[in-house]
Amino acid sequence: MFHVELRQFPHQGRAFNLTRPELDARILGPWSSGAAVELDDHRFSPERARLTIYEGPELSGDQRGLGRGWANVTRQGQDVTARLLAEVARTPALGEFKRALVDGCTDAPVALGRVVELAGEAYPQARISERIALGEQAVWELLHEGAVSLLRAGTQVDREDWRGVLLAWEAWSGDAVTVAGSSGTPDDGATR
Repeated sequence: MFHVELRQFPHQGRAFNLTRPELDARILGPWSSGAAVELDDHRFSPERARLTIYEGPELSGDQRGLGRGWANVTRQGQDVTARLLAEVARTPALGEFKRALVDGCTDAPVALGRVVELAGEAYPQARISERIALGEQAVWELLHEGAVSLLRAGTQVDREDWRGVLLAWEAWSGDAVTVAGSSGTPDDGATR
């Protein structure tokens, strides 16, 4: 679990027991984009506030009561503020990359290995693992949106086989598996 403290004189706000998606949506997303974060009926500006994030065990109500919450967090958890802010700063804009990928594969299929190269060209500061993760996430989401099709040796891969194909290293290291522009209908309910 993640626990957050925001300080901007004279105010302080804290949130306990956040999951990573909650942390991203409520705190890191707005903070990294320069928007104010709302917490405990106060707005905290990234230019003026101090953000602290701890990762640690979930705190029960009695562990948070009587002002003991933050002391328990700092005693039991680990300060991960710098690491998480660095991750957010390095994480490329998935939406932009997806649009570029769709544009790039409308005329001809693009090999999955080339998708990773495109991620590197767009975000040269990203580590190799981040480039692969970006490419895999972009392809996965575009498949479910119906924006691209997945092809293996020129034959369309069935939806139930997408996951297995995308998780195989061979798909990313060769050129037999490609993505192509698609005019299919989105599959909004699909999750990974």
